[in-house]
Amino acid sequence: MKVKGSTALVTGANRGLGEQFVRALLDAGAAKVYAGARDPAKVTVPGVVPIALDITDHDAVLAAADRAQDVDLLINNAGSTTRAHILDAALDSFRTEFETHVLGTLAMSRAFAPVLGRNGGGAIVNVLSVLSWLSITASAGYAAAKSAEWSMTNALRLALAEQRTQVTALHVSYLATDMAAAVEGPKADPAAVARATLEGVEAGLREVLADDVSRRAQAALSEGPDALYPQLRGGRSLLTP
Repeated sequence: MKVKGSTALVTGANRGLGEQFVRALLDAGAAKVYAGARDPAKVTVPGVVPIALDITDHDAVLAAADRAQDVDLLINNAGSTTRAHILDAALDSFRTEFETHVLGTLAMSRAFAPVLGRNGGGAIVNVLSVLSWLSITASAGYAAAKSAEWSMTNALRLALAEQRTQVTALHVSYLATDMAAAVEGPKADPAAVARATLEGVEAGLREVLADDVSRRAQAALSEGPDALYPQLRGGRSLLTP
């Protein structure tokens, strides 16, 4: 689909990658951009339509879909991390990850699917992660949720094909945002990632791999656990620069 002239809604649009998606959409000529945030007062980009939206609140999701009936591009960006360790994190931390990344994204996609269908099909972008394919012990809850979100994204792609809704998944490693502030090492520029993702949407890509780490992880999927986790053999993690 064409971004120029589109009407888009971005979740988690008040900071980080979400804010960069909003800016990239405006730069690409989107006709209208709804900027969803739990507190719409925190949306500071001029020229957008702030909208109160907590994707874990089903009533709020339905209200957003009822209000934004002109949307033909949905960007499911909202997310968070509890940094739930696989062995000792509270199970509620894992529940929070799944409520946000899996059920929240699913609720948004379900609510807006009929809207997109009525508007000609349009597109959905689900912001995933290299951790859709690669897990780490320190954020196992986030990785498990992103893996489940990847599976759900594939199911959405199949279910919405008949109404001609394009579903694009973004996979990226660490971004230079608040979420990865404590992480050392190279980080991708969120503005560049947002632009590359929109270019992928226009090109009809089903997946956008925004960095080398994501490309290496995808390539290792077919080779099995030893390739995905070389540290099991004394090597370095794929996430290590």
